[in-house]
Amino acid sequence: MKALHRRTLRHLLLAAFSLLMLYPVLWWAGASLKKTEELRLPTLWPATPMWENYSEGWRFSGEYTFARFFGNTLLMEAGNVIGGVLTAALVAYGFGRLNFKLRGLWFSIMLLTMMLPGQVTVVPQYILFNHFGFVDSYVPLVLPHFFGGGAFFIFLLVQFIRGIPRDLDEAAKIDGASVYGIFLRIIFPLLKPALVTVAIFTFIWSWDDFFAQVLYISSIDKFTVGLALRMFIDQFEIQWGQLLAMSLLSIVPSVVIFLLAQKHFVEGIATTGLKG
Repeated sequence: MKALHRRTLRHLLLAAFSLLMLYPVLWWAGASLKKTEELRLPTLWPATPMWENYSEGWRFSGEYTFARFFGNTLLMEAGNVIGGVLTAALVAYGFGRLNFKLRGLWFSIMLLTMMLPGQVTVVPQYILFNHFGFVDSYVPLVLPHFFGGGAFFIFLLVQFIRGIPRDLDEAAKIDGASVYGIFLRIIFPLLKPALVTVAIFTFIWSWDDFFAQVLYISSIDKFTVGLALRMFIDQFEIQWGQLLAMSLLSIVPSVVIFLLAQKHFVEGIATTGLKG
C-alpha cells in the first residue's frame, strides 16, 4: 500500500507540474480568441471566442497570406535539414573513421568553434554574402548548413560513430567496399537515430532564428513566418488577437515534427550519450 501511495503522490505531483508548465500555452490559446480589450481581463477563456482572429490573421492582407509565409519557411527548412544532415554525417564519418594528418588538431579546432559567439561572425558573413549578391535571398540562411551543419552536430555524430563496431567496416572492405561505400551502406543507415536528432534540432533552431532572417530578407514576398509576425507589430493599430493566433500556428510544425520523430529522437539522445 505504501508503494501505491507513493506512486499516486508522484503522479499527482507530475500532473500538477505539467499543468503549471502548460498554463502559458493555455493562456496563449485563450488570448488568441479574445478581442483586444479583453486581453486585460484575468480570464483564461473569452466569453465569446473570436474564431475570426484565425481566418483574418491568415489572410493578413489582400496580396499576401500566411500560406505563402509558411511555404517560404518550409522551403528554407527543407534545404537546411537536408544540408545539415548530409554534410554533418559526412564530416563526422571523416573524423570518426578515417585516419589523416592532424586529425586531432582539426577536430579540436572544430570544437573550439562551438565556443565562438555567433555575433562575432555576423559582420564578416554579411559582407561576404553581400559581395556575392546573396542578400535578400535564402542562400545566406541555407548555404552554411551545407558546410558541416555545425560543430555541435558533427561532435554528436562522431560520438555515435565511435560506438559502431569497426568489424563492420572490415567486413565491408573484404567484400570490396570503398571508403564511400562503407559510409553509404554501413555507417549512414546505422546513424538513423542520431540523424533524426540532428534534423529536429536543425529544423527548430533555424525556424526560430529570427535574427538571421531579419538580417538577410527584406522583400515581403520572401518573408518567413517570423518576419510576417513582426509585420503585425509594424501596423498602426496592432491586432493582438490575430497576432497571437498566427504565432500559435507558427509553433505547430515544430511540435508536429517532434511528435512524429519523438521515438528516434529519444533513442538518438540516449545512445549518443552512452557512447564514448
